[in-house]
Amino acid sequence: MESRMYVGTEAGISTLKSTDGHGWSSEHEALGSWEVSAVAVVPGNPSQVLAGTRGDGVWLSEDAGKSWRKPCYGKRGPGKVRSLAVDPRNPRRIFAGTEPIDIFVSEDLGQTWERLDSVWDVPFVATVPYPVATVEPHVRSIALDPKEPNAFYAALQVGYMLKTTDAGRTWTLLNKDVDCDVHTIVIDPSAPERMFVATGGSQSRQGQVAGRGLYASTDAGQSWQPTAMEFDQEYSVPLTMDPRDPRILYSALAHGNPNRWRRESGAEGLLIRSRDGGQSWERMAKEVPGLDREFAEAIVVDPAQTERVYVGLRNGTFLATEDGGDSWVPLNVETPSVTSASLVRLS
Repeated sequence: MESRMYVGTEAGISTLKSTDGHGWSSEHEALGSWEVSAVAVVPGNPSQVLAGTRGDGVWLSEDAGKSWRKPCYGKRGPGKVRSLAVDPRNPRRIFAGTEPIDIFVSEDLGQTWERLDSVWDVPFVATVPYPVATVEPHVRSIALDPKEPNAFYAALQVGYMLKTTDAGRTWTLLNKDVDCDVHTIVIDPSAPERMFVATGGSQSRQGQVAGRGLYASTDAGQSWQPTAMEFDQEYSVPLTMDPRDPRILYSALAHGNPNRWRRESGAEGLLIRSRDGGQSWERMAKEVPGLDREFAEAIVVDPAQTERVYVGLRNGTFLATEDGGDSWVPLNVETPSVTSASLVRLS
């Protein structure tokens, strides 16, 4: 059975192909003029994939990455896209989070879009700062409640999280006991009140919160508790849950933020795993090829063989494990700098 890995990079999207999960090759390259910040495969159709570009909206491929088109070309829609989510209950419904902060919804696979102006009814949103001159405040992650069709969450980088339970008409700010620099939101599909977030640790480094990079909630985001405190690193981006067993989680950590990784010691990155629903975490392997100075931007689990996990490093190289993270080997493919990734099996 063939597999495809769609990889968002700082210079377009790469489609990687494998017939056995071991040997991979680059099959297609596209959208090279844009940073592709987010990638999402349409549930139920592994040949349909969406690419969120940081400047030219959302593009769609319907032939497994061979060709691409912009469904809303010439119409109103999102511009600088930083996050994507597709509703598994209605695969034509897409959510896009943008830079600056906005959330758009499409009911027709990206042909037309509605801007959820209500986000700006939350007074805090207008006050969100961003310390990097070339980046504006933005929606870094969108997560849909798997049981409540009108409920979803939006991570505002350096701005905590927003939650709606009425399809975006009203919002609640979630900012209790969690780092403000939220990068990724993951929800347990079997118990949606259980949530996890990966953060950039900006308030942790300033001593303003008790946690470091990762946090957990048992009350649908109303309050948060630090997790992965076994490690000193306080920066994280990827956070992935095993699709068959929500007790198994994968993440990556680093010291400092990307601006500090230019130092001689680099990111001092490591891969971590939880087997008990985030109560405890362990370092997956002491020796991970290429990870001493680099950082893992994307972690994807093979949905058909969940002990097989792939990691995309910031520098465009990839690693794989066949044993759930106990040992890792490099793959024979490279892409431009990785921002996101999604893996599917093709029948």
